[in-house]
Amino acid sequence: MSLRPPSGLTGSSPAEAAFDALGHEILAEKAAALGRAGQRVEVTLAMLRDNEDGDRRPQLLKEAAEAVHGYFIQRELCGLRKHDAVIREYSIPRAVLVRLGAK
Repeated sequence: MSLRPPSGLTGSSPAEAAFDALGHEILAEKAAALGRAGQRVEVTLAMLRDNEDGDRRPQLLKEAAEAVHGYFIQRELCGLRKHDAVIREYSIPRAVLVRLGAK
């Protein structure tokens, strides 16, 4: 598939237009990956809450910590460095944050 710049663009080369299209596609993929990571956090935290005192708790804590860690990394790749609001929004338990090294 070849990319052709819109006819309304003047002064930009086809290479610049292709780079811009690639940039938009990369941003779209970052946003989609962030959404998938957020969904994984929601699912793992819900499973953890449903099994508060169960024998699977250590494994569920590990899975939730991995999901939150991945989500934090994806947020940082998108330029979002502060996680305080996300921690409150998802109600991430302290036990999960401690596994990430947070105090």
